[in-house]
Amino acid sequence: MKPKITICMGSSCFARGNEKNLAVIEKFMAERDLRDEIDLELDCSLCRERCNGGPNLLVNGKEYGNVDQGMMYELLRDLFPR
Repeated sequence: MKPKITICMGSSCFARGNEKNLAVIEKFMAERDLRDEIDLELDCSLCRERCNGGPNLLVNGKEYGNVDQGMMYELLRDLFPR
């Protein structure tokens, strides 16, 4: 089963860092020659009403809050170890 990341694209999470987190995902996938829908299911959602803890995202159904670019990279490395 391929990993799934769901990014909250509500205005608060997007402004607080999920725009940058999405860029980290795209860069990581390009560097590792990974493809959306083949190696990773990348999805987005509207506001999940947890704005105070944002930026928020789900990785394989587990919710993460206050995700910055460093944490995003670590989550990706855990999903796709070399």
